[in-house]
Amino acid sequence: MTTAPSSLPGRRSVLLGLAGGGAAAAATPVLTAGARAVDRPAPAPAGRPPAPGAPAPAAGPSARPVYPAARCNVVVVSIDDLGWDDLGCYGNTFNETPHIDTLASRGVRFTQAYAAAPLCSPTRAALVTGRYPARTGVTDFLRPEDAVSNRFLSPRIPTVPDFLRPRGYTTGLIGKWHLSETYSGPYADRPGNPLAHGFDDVRLSEERYIAGGDYVAPYFFLPGADAEPGEHLTDRLAREAADFVADHADEPFFLHLSNYAVHSTLDPKPGLLAKYRAKPGAGKPGQVPALAAMLEDVDAQVGTVVAALREHRVADRTLVVVVSDNGGPDRAANLPLRGGKGVLHEGGIRVPMVAAWAGGPQREARTVDTPVSTVDLLPTAIELAGGRQPHGRRRALDGISLAPLVAERPGTVEDREALYWVYPHHIGQTHPHAAVRAGDLKLVRSLRDGTDELYDLAADEAETTDLARTRRGDARRLGRLLDAHLREVEVLPPAPSRSAYPGAATTVDWSTADVLAVPGTNGATATTRVAGDRVRVSAGKVAHALLRSRTAPASDRAAAVLELGGFSGIGTQETAFVGLAVDAATYLLVRYRHDLQRVGWDLRVDGTLLDGGAEPLTTLDGTTDLSAPGSRLAFCLRGAQVAAYADQARGAGWEFLFQLDTAGAFDLRDRALRGRTRWTAGARVQGTTLELGPLTTGAARGRRRAR
Repeated sequence: MTTAPSSLPGRRSVLLGLAGGGAAAAATPVLTAGARAVDRPAPAPAGRPPAPGAPAPAAGPSARPVYPAARCNVVVVSIDDLGWDDLGCYGNTFNETPHIDTLASRGVRFTQAYAAAPLCSPTRAALVTGRYPARTGVTDFLRPEDAVSNRFLSPRIPTVPDFLRPRGYTTGLIGKWHLSETYSGPYADRPGNPLAHGFDDVRLSEERYIAGGDYVAPYFFLPGADAEPGEHLTDRLAREAADFVADHADEPFFLHLSNYAVHSTLDPKPGLLAKYRAKPGAGKPGQVPALAAMLEDVDAQVGTVVAALREHRVADRTLVVVVSDNGGPDRAANLPLRGGKGVLHEGGIRVPMVAAWAGGPQREARTVDTPVSTVDLLPTAIELAGGRQPHGRRRALDGISLAPLVAERPGTVEDREALYWVYPHHIGQTHPHAAVRAGDLKLVRSLRDGTDELYDLAADEAETTDLARTRRGDARRLGRLLDAHLREVEVLPPAPSRSAYPGAATTVDWSTADVLAVPGTNGATATTRVAGDRVRVSAGKVAHALLRSRTAPASDRAAAVLELGGFSGIGTQETAFVGLAVDAATYLLVRYRHDLQRVGWDLRVDGTLLDGGAEPLTTLDGTTDLSAPGSRLAFCLRGAQVAAYADQARGAGWEFLFQLDTAGAFDLRDRALRGRTRWTAGARVQGTTLELGPLTTGAARGRRRAR
């Protein structure tokens, strides 16, 4: 990891300052991943739960639905990258999942359950907060420690322990967390770690970045785990979960058993792999022997947990939920749904979800068609704990309780106008997009150009027929819902406009700008010539020049627009830049390279170029042409977030290109740093001349705090 200079806000200091906001952090024990918590503070007194088999309270006309006990245990088993059609109870005849299928036969199988996001980290944030990922600050999978950003789940956001500990609950996490980007130093000091959120008992949570996975001991991302060589991680998680039940059977508990499997890279037990390779149909689409073998291990793990709950006589009052964190990467495993992991079509977000009382009797299997989401799991646990749904801005949840759907005597669930998803990132061939489902209708929007697709899921769950043009009224109605949600969650710095940045616009006076010569690899420098509000940059060899204005951003919610369209030809290095600079060695710029029609960003701190954890932006190559007169490139700032927008002068207006979070290295919420930066534009050329047009800057009014 590259360390920020002392004059700039260091990543560690920024993160530790934010992590200190969790009130529960001081009460949590210090332990390393894989160890058990000791000397846990006693839970708040709330009375012991009824003994197993005790009669449930009578249900009068106005009583709540009846649950097996006054305060129920909840075990959530999450499976990484499990596809819609991967379980036997969802119709898969190749994979073998008898334990999960048995739970489905005793409880509820949800046919329209959704992950809160198409990728793991944001869904996990939603699970423990009951909030949409856009409200948690975690909207993408969290990258390794050398990432430029420092996104993590802030302890300032209430999570499971904040809601359940006051009711006397012990809360546990076994396995994958993936809500912190810091993997050095004492585990309990790492920003966003589960202990900082108040989890009482944390075991086998990653100490190093998990990368593609590691399933056979010794585990590279769990160096502190006491593991026998050759031990399989899924089996070890099962044993830890059984021990957790034994340790806490005398008190109500919430356990998130969070699997690292069946995420790539697949590494099954040889015997199970051979079994599935020998099965008829092995290797056909959706019938992957390695995945099936690993999934059988996870299924056996569920069986181990249920057996432990029964052994310790808490099965009758324990709800077990099995769910995936996103759609499967193998799109054949999601059929007939469209797409897979990383997209907001159904195959990327509709997931299997089974909920059952571990000690429930064999009964006719129930299916529920009500659309439900990961954000509903915490509200469900709160109700099963005997609590009421929280209110107030800080504690309000986006989810609703599903307890009536899994109760012994089902009641009704709260009406919900819509479900929302926002994925403002690039991954694979996927561009930033958002979606809303209201009733049977679903709208998917490209965040780049605002185009919408509309589908009727009741008639077309495969999303093959776009109805946006034929059902314009419905498209407008859902579009308004999504517009309101996007404004509310503020997931992107807005495009430059008077409404978004109403402060007086200022055009930079190039004649007073400082020229920052950034030497090329051959030591060449560029020549700059100012003519009114335009600048010409030229050089014989590859050279780079920045023009730093005398204007600092008025706040951490500001924007700069650079007019382009002055390219003299298609050279191999003609690149325009716009953003902020301290000097020639420390700057943050977005860029446009004309020959490749490529956009990107440059972050340099004390001469070191930082690019760790970058989103893959190559799918934008060839799609942005800023050579036409009037073309513009915009740098839009909100706190430590920067968004790049382009106007290709085609009458379509601003297009969103990408977003970057730089809090780990260049945090413009820091007033001292912001005061040292100046609006800057520049160019890189080789044997050509590039003309930069006017640079206009503006800011938002008021002192509204950026996220």
